[in-house]
Amino acid sequence: MFSTVIGSVGVALLLLAFLLNLIKRLAQDSVAYTTLNLVGATLSGYASWLIGFIPFVVLEGTWAAVAAIALVRIVARLSAK
Repeated sequence: MFSTVIGSVGVALLLLAFLLNLIKRLAQDSVAYTTLNLVGATLSGYASWLIGFIPFVVLEGTWAAVAAIALVRIVARLSAK
């Protein structure tokens, strides 16, 4: 049950980021969009780890890592202004 809730929240955050980007409410290079992706992928990956579904752990782990790198770059760019 715990893994289902965690995974569902993670996927909901990923889908929310995707939807908000599609309807032009969040830019791909915004802190909010990238944070939604980072948190969503981390939660989804953790839930997959809990149930032992390794291919999805790899997918979501990669997604989270890319989002983390992007977030660091975005924050650095904003701090330089």
